[in-house]
Amino acid sequence: MVERLGVAMATLPGSWFRQTFDKMLGFLKEPVVVTAKINVSLVALTVMGLISRLWGLCYPRAVVFDEVYYGQFVSLYMKRIFFVDDSGPPFGHMLLALGGYLGGFDGNFLWNRIGAEYSMNVPVWSLRLLPALAGAFCVPLAYQILVELHFSHCAALGAALLILLENSLITQSRFMLLESILIFFILLAVLSYLKFYNLQKHSAFSGSWWFWLLLSGVACSCAVGVKYMGLFTYMLLLAAAGLHFWHMIGDQNLSNVSLLCHFLARGLALIIIPMGLYLSFFYVHLALLYRSGPHDQIMTSAFQASLEGGLARITQGQPLEVAYGSQITLRNVLGKPVQCWLHSHTNTYPIRYENGRGSSHQQQVTCYPFKDVNNWWIVKDPGMQQLVVSNPPRPVRHGHIVQLVHGITTRYLNTHDVAAPLSPHSQEVSCYIDYNISMPAQNLWRVEIVNRESDTDVWKTILSEVRFIHVNTSAVLKASGLSGASLPEWGYRQLEVVGEKLSKGYHQSMVWNVEEHRYGKSQEQKEREVELHSPTQMDISKNLSFMAKFTELQWKILTLKNEDTEHKYSSSALDWITMDTNIAYWLHPTSGAQIHLLGNVATWASANAAALVYLCLSLWYLLRRRRKIYDIPEDAWQLWMSAGGICGGGWAVNYLPFFLMEKTLFLYHYLPAVTFQILLIPVVLQHLSDHLCRSVLLKSMFSALLVGWFSSVYFVYCTFSPVTYGQPALSLPELKALRWKDTWNILIRKQ
Repeated sequence: MVERLGVAMATLPGSWFRQTFDKMLGFLKEPVVVTAKINVSLVALTVMGLISRLWGLCYPRAVVFDEVYYGQFVSLYMKRIFFVDDSGPPFGHMLLALGGYLGGFDGNFLWNRIGAEYSMNVPVWSLRLLPALAGAFCVPLAYQILVELHFSHCAALGAALLILLENSLITQSRFMLLESILIFFILLAVLSYLKFYNLQKHSAFSGSWWFWLLLSGVACSCAVGVKYMGLFTYMLLLAAAGLHFWHMIGDQNLSNVSLLCHFLARGLALIIIPMGLYLSFFYVHLALLYRSGPHDQIMTSAFQASLEGGLARITQGQPLEVAYGSQITLRNVLGKPVQCWLHSHTNTYPIRYENGRGSSHQQQVTCYPFKDVNNWWIVKDPGMQQLVVSNPPRPVRHGHIVQLVHGITTRYLNTHDVAAPLSPHSQEVSCYIDYNISMPAQNLWRVEIVNRESDTDVWKTILSEVRFIHVNTSAVLKASGLSGASLPEWGYRQLEVVGEKLSKGYHQSMVWNVEEHRYGKSQEQKEREVELHSPTQMDISKNLSFMAKFTELQWKILTLKNEDTEHKYSSSALDWITMDTNIAYWLHPTSGAQIHLLGNVATWASANAAALVYLCLSLWYLLRRRRKIYDIPEDAWQLWMSAGGICGGGWAVNYLPFFLMEKTLFLYHYLPAVTFQILLIPVVLQHLSDHLCRSVLLKSMFSALLVGWFSSVYFVYCTFSPVTYGQPALSLPELKALRWKDTWNILIRKQ
């Protein structure tokens, strides 16, 4: 039948039909075959990584170390409540919250202590899943990185097995913590860049070339989005990309147009896209957390008013424009270490201070960290006596002169050439009391809108940031107590307010914004105190853009520092190299079962030795090459240097910066650095085998030593696995036997 059909078609005019038909017949005669190459070693390593990280993931069903910290943020995500974490960007927290969301977590759990048993509504397995998967996938990533660095399969396999059997990485990846996710994105970024670089020689601008280049930028952004420590590896890859492009410039085979395209491609993938992705993390973060919460108070009034509930509930219906006769509260923009409002009360400054200096004995003016009826002030027109808003209201604009009348005591905000109680170089600020002495009132203030768009801008509630310039002395109203000092007992430990005579720039302690606002309607004092908010509506949230929110939140993350207290398990960066420290993560309430962050001693010692050997050999080769003596071939030298730049450089950039940081440090901060250092071990071992063991006997002896060395790595892994996984429970003698160093804090329960 097929032959007859072929003869019939052959009689048709034109060769095109005959050729097409012949191809169709060929397709029908041959079976359809799909061929795929599967790296069995890579698959096996991935499976082993998953088993090592996922086995018994729900154990213990209790809060483990920093889960008490990150769990609070997961609960806030589930409840859509805004928070600020000064430890880093929000992407890592969102990934942990994703695990909770997939497990159906409702956020109802009190994360108040380490060791607390999880209630049944907490999906422990789901919350710990993403960090465990990230830790598991680091094993095949290590294998592929060594392959892309052009090392042998055995070297790549060794690197993966060392990561697989590293006790500290296993422990850190089995709980709701961020380091394993950070290391995953770091290794993914390195692998993606190496694949892109290797494709550069023969497949530039191909689909796979673009894929790996873009993925390296995305992975870098994700690493930085998890923790700012990811920035170290990002800078390393940017330096590598810059160096490689510098070499490309010297390639005469590339045209100027081609070089420009390469430059733009790298700029797009490694700078523009990561920046855009980093912004998107904050966009999603702010979109999810739209409700007011306990962290609101460190943000500006405008930011607080954009959240549902909290200040937004208080300020809804406030007049937008401040007018003569407005009743307002003035919040200092700086807001740290605490937020505070301009405040006064009936008490006066003492006639003389403790050091013998005299004061004006006027009514005290302070900055008070709590909402209070004494925080209310009335904006008065100096040329009129009324303290109510006229109809229509007369708005206050930039440059207008006003008087600020304290709402409860009706005394005027005043300053004069008298030294402030705690800041003698500045003027005292008070509410004026007429003592019939030669000290007239000086209570005129010029309103200066700092964030104005024009010199005719109207003073707006919440949105306008203003300075008050004293007309007589040009001093600026400033909350000086925010620097840390507070008034003595006579000032109720409230924060000092001064007139800053030597004003340089717009420091935030000199800037104020109206937070609560209502239009005054009554001249009578008692009625004025109980006046309600005006029905005039406004919506502050529409006036605050995403970029304004992002800028403020990013600045708070970078500048907000919690008080560092010495932690029982804190350590110095020097302690990490020799692993003279550990961290007890969890202790069973009755048995001896416990979990510790402890590295594989054999691996860490080998990593230190490998780094030292690499450094010494590199210096030796450099000195010899300077004398025109080439001990190894040029391609081996280039391989040696490129591997050292990635592995040794990765260790250096992720470790050395901690010597410059003034923060509480823990052993887990070293895990990204030690991961790179572990990758350096097979690099050095293969180099020694290929170039220093030149006889068959030496190679055989070296191989035997490697078998013995790797057996010791496996032995240490097995020995410490009970405190890596928390089971089985060990007896008292077994626990004491694990204390290989006196500095290790293995928990021994008192009998």
